[in-house]
Amino acid sequence: MRRRIRIAFLLVGCSLGLSSAWAFVVTDPATTTRNAVTAVLKIRLLDTLTEQHRRLHQMATRLSALTNLDKYLLVDVPRWRVYRFQNVNLYANPYSEALNYGDPQGLAYQAVTRQRPVNAHQVTELLGALPPAARAVVRTELATLDLADSTNIAWTDQNGQLRSNGKRQMEAIDALERDVLDPSLTQSATAILDKISAAALIETGQKQSRIQFLSGIIEQLVVDNKRTRDTEAALLNMQLERLRGGGEEARSGWLGGAGTDLRTWRQP
Repeated sequence: MRRRIRIAFLLVGCSLGLSSAWAFVVTDPATTTRNAVTAVLKIRLLDTLTEQHRRLHQMATRLSALTNLDKYLLVDVPRWRVYRFQNVNLYANPYSEALNYGDPQGLAYQAVTRQRPVNAHQVTELLGALPPAARAVVRTELATLDLADSTNIAWTDQNGQLRSNGKRQMEAIDALERDVLDPSLTQSATAILDKISAAALIETGQKQSRIQFLSGIIEQLVVDNKRTRDTEAALLNMQLERLRGGGEEARSGWLGGAGTDLRTWRQP
């Protein structure tokens, strides 16, 4: 009996204690503020991650899903070749083929150029019989001719090789163009990166070809400048000889210019 009374008092005491604890609410302002700031930061972080996901999804979407890529297709692209007239027997056809495919021996170039009337041994004999001044003039003219022939033969062959390789390069560009314009959405990111790498490789090859073409143009300009310089030097030498042996009249005419020479010239 006493045991039951003790249990009853114990249960009543626990009930009163719980009721008093529930009656009071304990708050901590620092903890509440920290929890509020943490909640705001989490919301902003969630918004940022959501926006990043949207941007990445938009970037991952292929351009073909948004627009038709056929509008970027180039039509009627110039080809790497020299056109030949049909049904016409042209004398320059062998040289045109050399410009298309190359001619390392220079046979096509020699077939369309005027040949020298004498060989090397005959030239040496003729030079030995000339006076020193005339020999020097002929040597410079022959050097200019050799330089022009060497440059023309070398860059005819080089141009043909570049055009021949350019045709294969155009095939690669056409294949890459078809892959890039493919509207299929099943291509992976690795395939797209491979396309970018292929485009960079083709660009590098085109830059190399451009540099080779520019080198050929520079060599041609060097030959032309040498020929112009030799012509001007010969003209100046003639003018100096005229000044030295023509007296005061020649000096006044040279200083007066070509207009004075034309006005004062008379038929001998």
